[in-house]
Formats: sequence, structure tokens, C-alpha cells
Amino acid sequence: QVKLVESGGGLVQPGDSLRLSCEVSGFTADFYALGWFRQVPGKEREGVSCISRDDEYTYYSDSVRGRFTISRDNAKNTVYLQMNNLEPDDTAVYYCAGSTDRLPIIKYYCTTKRGMNYWGEGTLVTVSS
Repeated sequence: QVKLVESGGGLVQPGDSLRLSCEVSGFTADFYALGWFRQVPGKEREGVSCISRDDEYTYYSDSVRGRFTISRDNAKNTVYLQMNNLEPDDTAVYYCAGSTDRLPIIKYYCTTKRGMNYWGEGTLVTVSS
């Protein structure tokens, strides 16, 4: 059974950094891509960043490009999201997700509703002074 477990969320001040981790267990070799999404109550879920299985391709939303970095350690079956220069608008529940579907470009995993088919439970990030 595939399982994704996020960790690393918390309360930070504007300008601070935080690193989220997502440990993947189960049939990890079948994931074509992994990614991070976030959601604020009352708003649509946003695809923040996605990474291909071989690390060759990454995608970032416009709102985080230049501040966030996605990476993965296949030996540890873990995907990370390094978040720098955090802003209050980054406050959200962050979800890790994976896809066993083969899509033509990395962006589709983050921007289409059916891009990912496995999800974690989420971790809360709050940016506030």
C-alpha cells in the first residue's frame, strides 16, 4: 500500500525558511512524479512544485518560483520542499502527492486536477509575525 507522510510544518515569521519532507512508502518505483500542493480554506488547491522521477524536470508555480526548491532523495524515498523567504500568503496546508500516470510534461502533474493520484494527509504551515 502506497503511503505519503508529510512533516516539517509549523509556525514561522515572514522571511524565515522551512523545509518540508514527505516520506513515501509502498510501490515508490511506480511514481512518475512527486509534488507539493497547498490549500487555504475557501480556495482552490494550488500546485506549488513538482519533480519528475529522474529529477530531470521540475515545475514551480509563479507564486513560489525563486523562493522554493523541490528535491528528492530516492535512496530515502523522500521528497523535500525547501521554502525560503516565506510570506504570510504562503500560509496553507501543504500536501505531498505522487502520480503513477505518465503525463507529457512535468507542469501537468501540478496544474491538472487528475495529475496526481496518491496524496498525503497534509502539514500546516503558518507564516505570521
